Amino acid sequence: MASRSSDLPAFTESTFQYTQPPNPSFKFGQKVDATPEGKAWADGEKEGWKVIETDKEDPMKLVLSSIITVWSKLLEYSFDSKYPLMISAITPRPVAFVSTISDTGVENLGLMSWFNMVTAYPALISISVAIVNNKVKDTTRNILATKEFTVNIISVPWIDNANACSIDAPADVSEWALSGLTKAPSVHVKPPRVKESAFSMECELFQTIDITHPESGVKSTTLILGRVKYIHVRRDTLNERGNVDPDKLKPIGRLGDILYASLGGGFRIPRPSWAVEGENVLELEKEDAGIRQPSGL
Repeated sequence: MASRSSDLPAFTESTFQYTQPPNPSFKFGQKVDATPEGKAWADGEKEGWKVIETDKEDPMKLVLSSIITVWSKLLEYSFDSKYPLMISAITPRPVAFVSTISDTGVENLGLMSWFNMVTAYPALISISVAIVNNKVKDTTRNILATKEFTVNIISVPWIDNANACSIDAPADVSEWALSGLTKAPSVHVKPPRVKESAFSMECELFQTIDITHPESGVKSTTLILGRVKYIHVRRDTLNERGNVDPDKLKPIGRLGDILYASLGGGFRIPRPSWAVEGENVLELEKEDAGIRQPSGL
């Protein structure tokens, strides 16, 4: 990765293009390595894993901005025109692929696009799960019951496998078989992580907050805060600095409707320094104040 913006190619604005999904012939239960792209992705695991116990790690090293690089806000939810409008504009959103186990032992996989990082000290992530017609989703119910879950970042080669888990299956049916994905044992929690995910987090329930509409009193969403206890990251996705390379991770993002997106590129913008730019900023402030000063005073 180039260290200076001047070393990088010039920005080129690309046109958004609708395409077929990465694996248009996907069938329930199909393994990720059934396609050439999927096999290449699966082969990357041969370089091994880096496992991080977050309580023993420097909090500043846990800032996951290289993973969760898209915008997300927790906003008031309602089943009217605001919902499709908001999810089509607040984009792209990171997607949490959540693995849970019910109190009766049923294993569940679910996709949640109201998801982001909260803080690195302690390491916390957030997931917001809608309550539809007063019905709590399996993911929320399982987390409340067992206090454990894993969050797995989805990559392009297996998005069709993950999307299959958005089926409205009964609570007593596990999505693992239809997904074609592979269970991998966790270190600290019972729910398995997804082996095909190059970045997985083992989480304990930290806090839940029911979002209640201030006028109607209806509970619309449960905000779940999870404390990340262990991180599993595939070594073949790391750059020379030990951070995740977005081009190697190939994360997907969520748009409006049933649209997903892959990364089309990125640009680096240095943060301004007050020590360098402070005097210029103060001069601009004086000029702006002079412009706004009423005439005749």
